Amino acid sequence: MLLFDKNILKGVDTIKRIKRIFIAAALLAVFLHHHAAALEETERINWFFKQRANNEQPEILGGSELPREYGALFLGKEDDKRIYLTFDAGYGNENVETTLDVLKKHNATGAFFILPGIVKNSPETVKRMAQEGHLVCNHTASHCDISKITETEALKSELERAESAYKKLTGLEMEKFFRPPEGAFSERALAFCKELGYVPVFWSYAYADWDNGKQPDPEQAKQRLLNAAHNGMVLLLHPTSKTNALILDDVLTELESRGFSFGTLHELKQSLE
Repeated sequence: MLLFDKNILKGVDTIKRIKRIFIAAALLAVFLHHHAAALEETERINWFFKQRANNEQPEILGGSELPREYGALFLGKEDDKRIYLTFDAGYGNENVETTLDVLKKHNATGAFFILPGIVKNSPETVKRMAQEGHLVCNHTASHCDISKITETEALKSELERAESAYKKLTGLEMEKFFRPPEGAFSERALAFCKELGYVPVFWSYAYADWDNGKQPDPEQAKQRLLNAAHNGMVLLLHPTSKTNALILDDVLTELESRGFSFGTLHELKQSLE
């Protein structure tokens, strides 16, 4: 009887040990799950699109719905016969002035994502953007990689410093549209934007136009832009580009002849709500 009792006790101890192992395994699984989720939320994502033939809408970010979950703008609806002109303007030059001339000629409203540098060094250009009805938007204060920002307050500081420079110059509030520099972001950064009340704006087409020392051939660039045109297109251009300054009038004229009109980011946002 005593031997039987010892076996029972040994069995109870074994069950307890097994339970402890299962509990430890479960806790480890929970930890790994949350750790993996944290890595996903902070992982740097680089914006990209896959162009399709016949002026069809491109595939954006491999079809991910993540940006839309945080209210990001990057593409209109399939039946949206409008193109949304956006410009990243870190500094000013004569090509920016030409860009503004062309937009005025076509009665087209653009969105200019600016840095404090252009406010400081080309104040009259920035004032002109506002005076002619364009949306002046945020591109951060230091052109930083927002995927590396770990605290809401750090992103808030970047955005508010850019806003402050603009308001000091013009007396106006900057639009709450924000373009992440270089299209780099993370899910955490998108969550910060939403918390702070900013709308991230990406694009459905862009090309290598930013390097003034290596400008694309104007005729080839014109054909690239026209071949890429699609409904709801959010076009990213750099207004400092000499090539863009040479071809923008022709490109907008051809787009208009195809039945496109030019919309604002406010209109795009409203159409998707």
